[in-house]
Amino acid sequence: MQIKPSLVGFAFAFGLVAGAAQAQTVNFTAELSGAQEVPAVAGAGKGMAMASLNTATDTLSWEVSYSGLSGNALAGHIHGPAATGANAPVLVPFTAPLASPIKGSAKLTPAQVKELEAGQMYVNIHTAEHKAGEIRGQLTPAK
Repeated sequence: MQIKPSLVGFAFAFGLVAGAAQAQTVNFTAELSGAQEVPAVAGAGKGMAMASLNTATDTLSWEVSYSGLSGNALAGHIHGPAATGANAPVLVPFTAPLASPIKGSAKLTPAQVKELEAGQMYVNIHTAEHKAGEIRGQLTPAK
């Protein structure tokens, strides 16, 4: 028995739609503070990061709000892999404008997705007074 080309195309298209339907969004949050910096930073700075991972495309989207910093945000990043209390290199730099709220998105590698899901990434906001970072928060699955 031969399979008609039109049925093969339909089956392929259906498989793609079914695969897309299985994709989900996984949400993460982080409360940012100077106390979480390594070493800790005293100050009034605080913030909140909300991020969503599209599991079909491995695209991470974020919005980071902050207040009370010692000055303007000069840089912001997602760092990893690192547990709470450990430092790590920049994985995803934020692009200007860095005024609160900072919004953006980036495609992660499969290894980075696993690190994110394992709680091994953190958000860091840097200022002139605190070049190594003024506020920081570990990204964890939203509850």
